[in-house]
Amino acid sequence: MKIVVSPDSFKGSLTATEAGQVIVRSIKEFDSTIETVLLPVADGGEGTLKPLISATEGKLVFLEVNDPIGRPIRVEYGILGDGETCVIEMAKASGLTLLLDHERNPLIASTFGTGELIRHALDEGYRKFVIGIGGSATNDGGTGMLRALGMKFLNEVGDEISQGAESLQSLHEIDATEFDLRIADSHFVIACDVDNPFIGPNGATAIFGPQKGVTPEQVESIDKNLANLANKIESLTGIALHDRPGAGAAGGLGGAFLAFFPVTLKPGIEVVLEAVNFHQQIEHADFIITGEGKSDLQTLSGKAPIGIASVAKAKNIPVVLISGFIAPDSILPLSTHFDLLVSVTNDSVSQQESIENAEHYLGIRTKETMFKLLQK
Repeated sequence: MKIVVSPDSFKGSLTATEAGQVIVRSIKEFDSTIETVLLPVADGGEGTLKPLISATEGKLVFLEVNDPIGRPIRVEYGILGDGETCVIEMAKASGLTLLLDHERNPLIASTFGTGELIRHALDEGYRKFVIGIGGSATNDGGTGMLRALGMKFLNEVGDEISQGAESLQSLHEIDATEFDLRIADSHFVIACDVDNPFIGPNGATAIFGPQKGVTPEQVESIDKNLANLANKIESLTGIALHDRPGAGAAGGLGGAFLAFFPVTLKPGIEVVLEAVNFHQQIEHADFIITGEGKSDLQTLSGKAPIGIASVAKAKNIPVVLISGFIAPDSILPLSTHFDLLVSVTNDSVSQQESIENAEHYLGIRTKETMFKLLQK
């Protein structure tokens, strides 16, 4: 028997790799003859890097870059096991979790550190990129990233404007003459799960700005600043980002990629499954076990377990969902995608207990699950 183990992270308790290791260990304790394949996954947002590196036996590269508000921070990017593909998680350098609540300030926050990661990888010779753009602290339209790669953003008198969303009001000209030529010889696959446009009521600022510190009073002015940026980009490239789906991702970083990079935008889970060679790895599997910390109606909107279930269904492989908690109102719709639903939390184990003793209870549920599967 072959079982593929592909959980997402159990946020607050276990990484995807740790959860997968617990499940594999418990399967082996149940029956040591069962073949297991560990493929921890993610949905393309925060936490995507390490599962990809783990699943492909890749490596991490460490360096110092600028965080969203310009402080030096030591971060990492990854190289997949193929030795050719660079994986960058923009949240490592430009993410919201890097800032305390009172430090969140999209007026000055910049994606410059993400550009530094890309530049370093280019310097190291890499030309194939997978980039996850979830969890940003920024609303700068990707100008910080572009600036780190040689682009200049000038005011009326030809001086460079400062970083962040506020200064875009004084943007007069984009100078791309020194933009890194190696970009054109590279390819970028962007993990993007939103189709929001660059500006407007469904754009980057209105929808995602508030969680980054944008006040209701600032939404209109920052949106106008991004509109000014979009106008200048269109004048330079002929590409109109204003209403372009996906351009509003990560505070407009998606738009910067669409305008200036050889790029493909894909749903995050598709990017991850392709990177770990998932379709080939599950050949001849008898079961797939996936999971996450909490499964609810949002799981149905392209989260990792649903992506796995979709691939498995095409190959007629049964899929088990083991999650820390499964919301009652999601059980029926989830049941149409999974052959078995298992919640770590139940009448005898509270959510708090399942989080604090995640390994213990996940192991117990895994063995119970194996008993159910082999009794069928």
